[in-house]
Amino acid sequence: MRLGKDFFTSDALTLAPLLLGKELVRQFDDGRIERFIITEVEAYCGEEDLACHASKGRTKRTEVMYHAGGKVYVYLIYGIYWMLNFVCGEKGDPQAVLIRGLKDVSGPGRVGKVLKLDRSFYGEDIFSSNRIWVDEGFTENITIQNSKRIGVDYAGEIWGNKLFRFFTSV
Repeated sequence: MRLGKDFFTSDALTLAPLLLGKELVRQFDDGRIERFIITEVEAYCGEEDLACHASKGRTKRTEVMYHAGGKVYVYLIYGIYWMLNFVCGEKGDPQAVLIRGLKDVSGPGRVGKVLKLDRSFYGEDIFSSNRIWVDEGFTENITIQNSKRIGVDYAGEIWGNKLFRFFTSV
């Protein structure tokens, strides 16, 4: 069962652990559908969060983060890896959750590669998309752990050490 709009109107810190154990569904260009269990995420909490792209304000890159929850936010790093984020929260409050890992797929760069993401996913509506969405999945009896986010030391001591990374082994 595809998750609805109410699920994605939560703020990033509420949504992030709730995504663990959910199924990320991807229909590829050849019609093949694959399902992946979400095992690792990070929360990015708006303009005040110095690790969040929105901390630099509203730009062409971050525009989709200012939409209501349920949009896909992808961006390219190192010129080769597409990072998958789900926008969450209310319109005008730029928050997102980065998908860092799937069962048997570790690391956000590998996630983008396995899902064959590209720029065309930017702004995709996960409620109506026939290419990518999130289903209910397996959320019973999972143990959730958290730690500081990875690779955000640039955000300073306070934001770089927030325990906004959530993970589980399914």
